[in-house]
Amino acid sequence: MKTSIWAMTSWAVLSIATPSQASEAQTNVSELVVVATRTPQPLDRLGQQVTVIDAATLKARQVVVISDLLAQTPGVTVSRTGGVGSATSVRLRGAETDQTAVVIDGVKLNDPSAVGGGYNFANLLAGDIARIEVLRGGQSTLWGSGAIGGVINIESAVPVSAFEGSASLEGGSMGTGYGRVGLGGKQGRLVWRLAAGSYATDGVSAYRLGHETDGYRSSALSGRAELALTGDIVLDLRGSWSRGRNKFDGFPAPAYVFADDPEYAVTKTALGYAGIRFSLLDGRVKNRIGYALTDTTSDSYDPSQAVTPLTFHSKGVNRRWEYQGTVVLPRDWQATFGLESERWSSKTASPDPFDPNPIPSQAHVGINSVYAQAIGEVAPNLTLTLGVRHDSHDTFGDHTLGQIAGAWKLNEGATVLRASFGQGFKAPTLYQLYSVYGEKNLRPEAADSWDVGVEHHLGDGATAISATWFQRQTKDQIDFVSCAFGSTLAICRPGGVGRFGYYSNISRATAHGLELTGATRLGGLDLAANYTWTDAKNAGRGDRNRGKFLARRPEHQANLTASYDWPVGLTSSLTLHFVGESFDDAANTVRLKAYILTDLRLSCRVNDAIEVYGRVENALDQSYQMVRNYGAPGRGAYLGVRTRF
Repeated sequence: MKTSIWAMTSWAVLSIATPSQASEAQTNVSELVVVATRTPQPLDRLGQQVTVIDAATLKARQVVVISDLLAQTPGVTVSRTGGVGSATSVRLRGAETDQTAVVIDGVKLNDPSAVGGGYNFANLLAGDIARIEVLRGGQSTLWGSGAIGGVINIESAVPVSAFEGSASLEGGSMGTGYGRVGLGGKQGRLVWRLAAGSYATDGVSAYRLGHETDGYRSSALSGRAELALTGDIVLDLRGSWSRGRNKFDGFPAPAYVFADDPEYAVTKTALGYAGIRFSLLDGRVKNRIGYALTDTTSDSYDPSQAVTPLTFHSKGVNRRWEYQGTVVLPRDWQATFGLESERWSSKTASPDPFDPNPIPSQAHVGINSVYAQAIGEVAPNLTLTLGVRHDSHDTFGDHTLGQIAGAWKLNEGATVLRASFGQGFKAPTLYQLYSVYGEKNLRPEAADSWDVGVEHHLGDGATAISATWFQRQTKDQIDFVSCAFGSTLAICRPGGVGRFGYYSNISRATAHGLELTGATRLGGLDLAANYTWTDAKNAGRGDRNRGKFLARRPEHQANLTASYDWPVGLTSSLTLHFVGESFDDAANTVRLKAYILTDLRLSCRVNDAIEVYGRVENALDQSYQMVRNYGAPGRGAYLGVRTRF
């Protein structure tokens, strides 16, 4: 794949000199991280590669759309079919988007009715999010199916005072408006938090050459409460609800070509968690028992079809019972262990003028799991993590996975060497098995991944640089295979009825690459950058696309942020986001061009409680495509105000 030598060299130099602000929390090696062990651990004890996006970074970046910020994180690729609210895929280190486990406040954000059973990031806005942890590399041992590529762990705000609140309001280009408010408190035995948000934009045309805009509307509510029943027993309740309505362009009959049309989709997601925490043996054994629910409903409409305006309906429900225990062992070792029982259910239907009331396709599946992981020092400053998981799947039987990771602190902690190895297992989804495109003979995906890296701190921690090499091999990876028009192949005509395509095991896919990050502070100037090289290819024996790049995995990506605190109370920042060339199809016949997005930000604190801010996104009005023939926003300017009390 052709790439400018100047661009590669420039970004690599910047990356070595100054890493990503989104990963600036890595400069604090003692920061506590949850995602790698499911319990708080100092970052310098972890062998896995983790990026922390804290509340300060979320605020400084004026974040509304979370996927836009994730795209600026090392090893992360984002693609979207249009403007904000369109279907959004997030890939870690070249893995499939549904191979990323997404968790918010302990609840998995997966949709069993979705094609890959993963999470669509389209409706994930900043809302009440206070912190994001991105673990790159396999972590199926603790987080189960779907964590082949890594885990994105999202935490909402937790009150620290008797009563507190925050609110923000902004508006700008493309008729965009966003408002949010959050209230909470910590009073006696009760800790509570309630939040609400609303977002609306006229957007851009989903079809790149279209003329009408495809807008997006979103509303969200969330809440959490913790009640200490006794000193050792705590009741934990969490919940959230969101509704998103996005217009999109499709392939209207009879031409079946991409064009403007009035289609739109409505997606509703409800999350719930109820649990109880308690301690035993003077607090040395901590326990949690809980029940989690994820319920996602999606409906697509085409108003031009008077007989059947509803063109697609899906409902996916994930129910999970869990027990997790943590015990402190001799010599400062800690073990985490647990049991999980998940039940997935899916219902889909595609009405059309010939069959306006089709019988829905319904399917159910269950998986029971047991896991254990231990972390501790095996030698001075050398921390080892060992884990194992056993899954028992209703359809695909038993699978056992293992993991090992190590972190070695040198030079009084100024240098940290890391290495990890992990295995992953992901069964075919209900859609891939039983939909009109499904194949019941699919095999589960299995993956082995490893990485090794070094992180070094200079100048009392004011400067940090890191480099990580990663590699993953996936067997029996599942992908969609298109059928040629009029194909007579039996697999393209099940029961004598033609179809557009089917799901198949690619057989094998590989990904390897390099991540470079760093950060430094020079007086009032913060510099941060990262560079990622990813070589993700189809490695299936006998596959006609063997040796081809996997679709929408740019080989080169880089980010640079420069932020300056002015003496007059202003903060300004510049962000450059570079995405190299990639291919839109498995055969590598359709090339997506490289692009650079430039964002400018400015904020001014009026007093201790009020701040005014503004930004210009895509300031140079770069024209680009994340997915072939889908539009993307041009230059946009936004102004807002936020307060806390």
